[in-house]
Amino acid sequence: MTRGNQRELARQKNMKKQTDSGKGKRRDDGLSAAARKQRDSEIMQQKQKQANEKKEPPK
Repeated sequence: MTRGNQRELARQKNMKKQTDSGKGKRRDDGLSAAARKQRDSEIMQQKQKQANEKKEPPK
């Protein structure tokens, strides 16, 4: 018993789904590991500063 065209259609659908979703793939921003670490550190410090300002009510 063969499935006919159903298998091929499912394969094409899965291929499209895999290419559309970037899940599991790291985006390449052209930065070295050290530069990426520095950039991420600065972003996290900014986020932490904003969170601390939000926590402390103005007096």
